[in-house]
Amino acid sequence: MRVQTTIEIFDYWNRIRGAADAPLKSQVEPSAVPHLLQSLFILETREQGDIGFRLAGTRICDLFGRDLRGARFSSLWANGQHADIERTAMGVMDHAMPALFNATGYSTVGHQASFEIIMMPLRSPGGACDRLLGAIAPTAVASWLEIVPLEFLALDRSRLLPGKFASTAPAELRPINEIVASKSAGFGQVMRRMVSQLLTSAEAR
Repeated sequence: MRVQTTIEIFDYWNRIRGAADAPLKSQVEPSAVPHLLQSLFILETREQGDIGFRLAGTRICDLFGRDLRGARFSSLWANGQHADIERTAMGVMDHAMPALFNATGYSTVGHQASFEIIMMPLRSPGGACDRLLGAIAPTAVASWLEIVPLEFLALDRSRLLPGKFASTAPAELRPINEIVASKSAGFGQVMRRMVSQLLTSAEAR
C-alpha cells in the first residue's frame, strides 16, 4: 500500500473497528475523514445478487465521467474480469477481510494510469457484512485524469490485507498472494488457504 488516500482510510477503518473483524456501517462518520470523501465509495449487495455503488465520491465519478450511484461495480472493469471482481468483493464481505487492488485505468482515447483500490467490509446491526467501504486513488499525478474519462479498469493483482494479524504500519504491509480464483481452485478455497497462511504467520511471530 503506497498511496496516502488508501493508507489513511485503512487506518481509519482499523481504528473504528477496534477488536472486531469489521466495524458497523453506522460507525463510519464522514466528518472524520472530510479530505478523503471525494475518493471514497460504499458498495452494497443488491437483491438481484450483484454489487453496486450506494455512494461514490465526486472524484471517482469525475474519473469515469458519470454518476456512479446505483451502477454495478463490475461495470468499471475490463470484459472478462467482471465475475472475478464480484467474487473478490463478495469474498471480502464473506470473510470480513479487506483487500487491496492494483489496477490500470484506460481512457477513452488510450491514456493509461495506475490506481490503488481498497475495499473493507462493513457490518449491519445483525452482524452480517453486506457493505464495503473503499477508495480509488491514482498512484501518480496525471494531467488528463478527471478531464478525459476512464473507459475501464484492468486488474493487475489483488491482495488480502492482514488487518488484525499485522504488526507493521499499513504502508509496510507485504503482499500475500493473488486472490483471483483460478479454474482449479474455487474462490472460497483460495480465501481459506490465505486466512490459514495469515494465522500461521501470526502464530510464528
